[in-house]
Parts: sequence; C-alpha cells; structure tokens
Amino acid sequence: MKPFAALALASLPVLTASAADTAASLRFVACPVYRDTDAGLKSGCWLATDPQTGQQWDVSQSPYKPDWNFAVLVEGTAAGSAEQPCGAPVLDPVRTSRMATDCVRHMLPAEHHPGRRFVLPARNIRPLSNPPAPPPGPYSERTFTLFFELDRSFVVYQYGDYLIDQAAHWIRATNPRRLVVTGYAASEPETVSGHVIAERPEVAQERADTVALSLGRLFPDIAIETRAVTGAHVNDHPDADGIPGQSQRRVEITAQF
Repeated sequence: MKPFAALALASLPVLTASAADTAASLRFVACPVYRDTDAGLKSGCWLATDPQTGQQWDVSQSPYKPDWNFAVLVEGTAAGSAEQPCGAPVLDPVRTSRMATDCVRHMLPAEHHPGRRFVLPARNIRPLSNPPAPPPGPYSERTFTLFFELDRSFVVYQYGDYLIDQAAHWIRATNPRRLVVTGYAASEPETVSGHVIAERPEVAQERADTVALSLGRLFPDIAIETRAVTGAHVNDHPDADGIPGQSQRRVEITAQF
C-alpha cells in the first residue's frame, strides 16, 4: 500500500486554539506524528492532523497509543482546557485505533513544549496488597462492559484490563451460576476521511473468546457461554467516554444466577 500522506499533513495549515475550542465530536484518519518534549521520561506526545480542516490535535491521552508506521482513526472531543503541553489543542477523551494504511515516520523536536509528566492512569488495577472492599449485596444479574481498539480483540493495558478486573472482583464475591460473554463488532461500513471503516464480522467472536479465556482461567468452576453480535449499535456506557465508535467495539459480560 502507498504510504498515507504523513508529511503532506505537516504542510496543512494549523488552526488557532480559538478555532479548536469550537470543535465538537471529531472523527478522522491521519498519520500520527511524535513530538519529543522537555519533561523527561514518558512525556513525549502524539499529534494528528485532521485532513479536512488542517487542525492539528494532541491525541496523547488515548489509551491506545499510535504506531507511527500506520495511520490511525482518531475519535475524540476537544478538551475544555486551553493548555497545550504538546503544542496543539488537546482531544480528551480520545481514542486512536491503528489502521492498515502505511505511514512515513515523522518526529518533531520539543521546541520548548513540556509535554506531560507521567502519572498513573485513573483506570489502573489496584495492587494485590491493597484489595478493594467486597461489593455490597443483594446480588442479581449484572452486565459488565469492556472496550476495544478498531478491529482488534486485544485487551489493552490500563484500560481493558482495568474493566475486566472490575468484573472479576464482583464475580469473585458473588459466585454466579453462569457467565455469558457477548462480543460486538461495528461491522457496518462508514466513510471517514475518504477511508471506508468497518470491522470484520468475525472480530465479535474473537473478542468474546479472548475475554472468555481470561475469565475461564480466573473462574474455572463457573460455566461460560460466548455469543457474537455484528452491526453493533452505539450505547451510552460511561467507560466509552462518550465516544460513539468506542461504545460499539465492546464485549459484555453478563453474570447470571
């Protein structure tokens, strides 16, 4: 495949922060650009330019980090803050999903931009030495949800693993009779930045199987059933952070008594 126009994006006009403030929910495909920064370890930034507007955005807050060899699908909302630690307006919340389209690697120097000093993400599994309190009863059927990168079934560190840990903590305390694990795929095609975006229908089952495998290792005595649904609809689960596409790419774990 031909490399996506990474360097061409750098030549697009960059809008002002005030123009960025008016942006609502955004979805576009771009080659990611890495910026070195002045704040030391893990402070580097990821930037992406919307090809329709020429606006460059800071997408560093995505739990899925870009691979600068490939284009990314960017989905997010402009943050309320005017701060630009990476030299561009911030998208937060934001997701960056790796595409199959090749990119040319592009790196910018710090240019006095500080970046962000590393802090533990809010969605971070608690250490075993500091166990959470048992969930209060009474217990009845409950569904837990975790989310995935576009067309992938990999459980993402400090996002997907956190969500599955929340489910596991509740299941361990309540001992349900059966777990139904349903994988969803956003298989209906959409055109974004001239690219047709659609997940493979089979990724729904792959997601269900991945999560069922983890749950089976944690709870070998609980029956687990998997299901797959294609053409997934948008939902309003809070851990999708208000990003419609993210809410479609999911697995639901239903505990039955």
